[in-house]
Amino acid sequence: MSDEKKAKTEMRNAKSENLHQFSTLQIIELMNEEDATVAGIVKTALPEIEKVIDEVVSVMRNGGRLFYFGAGTSGRLGVLDASECPPTFGVAADLVNGVIAGGDRALRYPIEGAEDRRELGAEDVRKHVSERDMVIGLASSGRTPYVLGAMEAANEMGAKTAGISCNTNAPLSKIVTYAIELPVGPEVVTGSTRLKAGTAQKMVLNMITTTSMVKLGKVYRNLMVNVQASNEKLRKRTVSIIRELTGVSEGEAARYSAQAEGDARVAVLMVLLKVDAEGAKQMLEEKGGDFVAVMEELN
Repeated sequence: MSDEKKAKTEMRNAKSENLHQFSTLQIIELMNEEDATVAGIVKTALPEIEKVIDEVVSVMRNGGRLFYFGAGTSGRLGVLDASECPPTFGVAADLVNGVIAGGDRALRYPIEGAEDRRELGAEDVRKHVSERDMVIGLASSGRTPYVLGAMEAANEMGAKTAGISCNTNAPLSKIVTYAIELPVGPEVVTGSTRLKAGTAQKMVLNMITTTSMVKLGKVYRNLMVNVQASNEKLRKRTVSIIRELTGVSEGEAARYSAQAEGDARVAVLMVLLKVDAEGAKQMLEEKGGDFVAVMEELN
């Protein structure tokens, strides 16, 4: 394949042509230099990222879910981002979902040929997605058959679609409603898109879910008030949040946290409104779980 037809993510990086001769310091200096370009490239895509986030928020407010579909590194990044939403933002495990070509085993082991099967992507969409959902295809090359098949199937069923790729004029961009392109250029190790391309995709996924959760009232000020106190570190964080928002002592915050079963939102409302846990939960339910909406009404 000529260089003109190659995706830029598959081209050779002139700066690293003799990488095997570099010292350890020279290798990591070059990697650091290349990584430093990624944030600027993501910045150029912010208008498109904003559109995707606004659509995600709209979908979720109307009872829909978010799905990432990808293969290899891209698929693993989607699963990672999805898996971190429940403990961070206290949302249901099926609100944000990552689907990887080849299934769960592909998280740890390569599944031969899975990403090359367009029909497999379509099958996975029909298995998991409904027309109320938002589907984002992740493919650094922008041409992975599994992802293209998934997005075509999502379009056919009427789901909202977006694509994140690391090349311009990618085939993926042409079949989705919202196209995010992050042209990071050739990697230090040719074709190793777990490097700059992976970093760029991870940055965008961070933006999509974090901003969506803020807009859905899962963050108050800059505190993760919906955090699930599932371990000692998070229990301490919950107590800290209660203290921060109410001014009570650490001991009082711990007692309220226990009464609220580790739900910082419930505990804060118990303190501020002098209600019991059930009363606080009812107030949250009336606002669809939107803690920010409850607090704004109080103020």
